[in-house]
Amino acid sequence: MSKAYLAVLIIMVVSVATAVIIVALSHFVSPFRPTPAKSAAYESGMTPLTDARERFSVKFYLVAILFIVFDIETIFLIPWGVQFRALGLFGFVEMLVFMGVLLVGFVYIWKKGALQWD
Repeated sequence: MSKAYLAVLIIMVVSVATAVIIVALSHFVSPFRPTPAKSAAYESGMTPLTDARERFSVKFYLVAILFIVFDIETIFLIPWGVQFRALGLFGFVEMLVFMGVLLVGFVYIWKKGALQWD
């Protein structure tokens, strides 16, 4: 049984050794000349105006979470669409219930103003 895992062990050892050698080689071969311009934060070619550690608004995270929720909805729609005929009327009603729950949630967050950027 150990012979079956020998190939996997050899590949892991070679992979780790290759990664270590490449990192060590790039450290020793590349020139390292620090300057203030190289040490400055890069923000799309613009001079940084504020500290990079400033706080983000909670609304930013809320919109990100809402994006993920509705993205997951799309992920559930794809397999349903593929199996639409096989699921029949029951599958159609179940998807209508699923979409209805998401629609109620969307209307709720819309009315609460969660999508406003003011």
